[in-house]
Amino acid sequence: MSAEIFFYSEDVDFSIKNPSGIASWLNKAIVSEGKKVGEISIIFCSDEYLLEMNQKHLNHDYYTDIITFDYSEGNLISGDLFISIDRVKDNSVSFGASFVNELHRVVVHGVLHLCGYSDKTPEQTTTMREKENFYLSLLSI
Repeated sequence: MSAEIFFYSEDVDFSIKNPSGIASWLNKAIVSEGKKVGEISIIFCSDEYLLEMNQKHLNHDYYTDIITFDYSEGNLISGDLFISIDRVKDNSVSFGASFVNELHRVVVHGVLHLCGYSDKTPEQTTTMREKENFYLSLLSI
């Protein structure tokens, strides 16, 4: 089964490099988590677009790098990942990472949420970061 992972741009002029390679990488991550790929849409947008979504859907009044809407059923992983390109750029500078590496980290972070991982507690955050690092180490595009 081929990955049904799609990339869109909402209000920014951005497209991910090598979308088929990224989709394949994410598919492998999902399968290695014991799940199956349903339909995943990854939507790149601006800070303001994501802030509006954060306020409207989550009642949060702050900027964030990603909002994940999970439509998964059982082991079939589906959802929408909205990613602020502005936040990823700023965070890459703050964390001393390349923009591309930070973008890949945020994308796999959203997919891990769809796979059932949370980052609400320090322990969950540590597990999430370890998973992100593991899957980033497997990315070879």
